[in-house]
Amino acid sequence: MKSRLVLLACCLALLSSCGQGDKGTGKAPEFAVIEAKTTTANLTNSYPATIKGKQDVEIRPMVSGFITKLHVDEGATVRKGQVLFSIDPVQYQAAVNSAKAAVETAKAAVNTQELTVNNKRELNKKNIISDYDLQMAENQLAQTKAQLAQANAQLVNAKNNLSYTSVTSPSDGVVGSIPYRVGSLVSPSVASPLTTVADISEMYAYFSMTERQLLSQIREGGSTKEILEKMPDVQLQLIDGTMYADSGRVETISGVIDQTTGSVTMRALFPNKHNVLRSGSTGNVVFPNPLHDVIMIPQSATTEIQDKQFVFVLQPDNTLKNTEVKVFSLDDGKYYYVTEGLKAGEKIVIEGVQNLKDGQSITPITPAEKEAEYQKALKDQKEGNIQTAFQ
Repeated sequence: MKSRLVLLACCLALLSSCGQGDKGTGKAPEFAVIEAKTTTANLTNSYPATIKGKQDVEIRPMVSGFITKLHVDEGATVRKGQVLFSIDPVQYQAAVNSAKAAVETAKAAVNTQELTVNNKRELNKKNIISDYDLQMAENQLAQTKAQLAQANAQLVNAKNNLSYTSVTSPSDGVVGSIPYRVGSLVSPSVASPLTTVADISEMYAYFSMTERQLLSQIREGGSTKEILEKMPDVQLQLIDGTMYADSGRVETISGVIDQTTGSVTMRALFPNKHNVLRSGSTGNVVFPNPLHDVIMIPQSATTEIQDKQFVFVLQPDNTLKNTEVKVFSLDDGKYYYVTEGLKAGEKIVIEGVQNLKDGQSITPITPAEKEAEYQKALKDQKEGNIQTAFQ
């Protein structure tokens, strides 16, 4: 056990001297460097989104009564006009029958009064009755006709109420939760709807972006239609982190910025051919933000001082110059994208930058050479060659 501890101590001592150079020979320490090159970066901006069906319709009863039958279950796909619920129709069928009888009674009264008016007209021509009596008869006929029209209207209303006992879907879609079951008493004033039918053939993703972010998208200006047409296709990242297969388009931008949050609401439309998306789910709307001819450097090659990024640029005499660089606001967590301070062809140190100093001399090597040295050191350590493991 002691021998192993001694061996470990020797390894740490040798490792601590790695990169400090060969003091006996005066050789500058070796550090891996890379040449800055331009590339294209496919960056993205993500915005939290709430997903809703293109049309979410609350299904409410038009008449009161007990539910006698459920024709669908939760999650079922329905078509426009399909029956969802049946409400007890007995009282409404009786109302229809009563209204029909009232219509027949009113028709009979009109027929009777028409005979009376025709008779009085003949009598009036012969001066047997006065004009007053004729006018009274004609007024009575108009009244019976009005009563017939009223009876017909009541019949239409009764038939409508009877039809409302079959609650149908107003659109194609998917049935949501059903809080009321067979035997439940429902009415137009119930607090909760019978269910919700969501049209999910296409889905809306509602999201917000700040005023500054919006300006970056619409800086060129133009009408709202022109701005929307210029916007790129967007992607949808689902709650599990995967990307939705189909891309979408931004359809609307709110005309007013919320003074409380400083953000503007936007809406994107996504197709939903395979019913993967569901109303009420969440995700992220992803905007592409490509950068062309930009220099990409590892984040490990930078140091940060007072929110500024610096890199060590290799000079022709193998000394280092600590140089400030400006980087793009977006990054992928591994690399920065330099916008100012570094030119293509310049070489920068990509390791151990926390221990370097401005003007320090180094021996530059490539990352491949550094990796080869590291693998050799691991091999020597494994084989017990402590003296050569970390030279």
